[in-house]
Amino acid sequence: MKTFVPKNDEQNWIVVDATDIPLGRLATVVASRIRGKHRPDFTPNMIQGDFVIVVNASKIAFTGGKLDGKVYTRYSGYQGGLKKLTARESMAKHPDRVIEHAVFGMLPKGRQGRDMHNRLKVYAGERHPHVAQNPQPLAITNTARTKAAQSNNEVK
Repeated sequence: MKTFVPKNDEQNWIVVDATDIPLGRLATVVASRIRGKHRPDFTPNMIQGDFVIVVNASKIAFTGGKLDGKVYTRYSGYQGGLKKLTARESMAKHPDRVIEHAVFGMLPKGRQGRDMHNRLKVYAGERHPHVAQNPQPLAITNTARTKAAQSNNEVK
């Protein structure tokens, strides 16, 4: 019996609108699509995922106190060179980097994860230059808010 090895010939492009979607919920769905875990022939040692375009990164939602409580740190290499930015400050400067950081943390570490990271395209506004690839829209439902809205409607 021969070993089945899936082919990596399917290159889909997906566009996701990040308006009012919590950062973690968006990042898990996007990382799963980039890895290819939605496919029935998923193989962990191959890159089989889709290219994902995230638009409206500046309109993403932060739940709880994460907008001021979440801190991004980096070290400059000098003494006392620890730089800290809150999520609010980071969203004001580069809203696309917040989503890239969240998704990159959910991808495998190493060469394959870095190659997968190249399949993510994030834009702060609605426009993106990948119209020629004919991206298909992917709707991410915010189940927490829809459940809350349904329970409010049932009470009335």
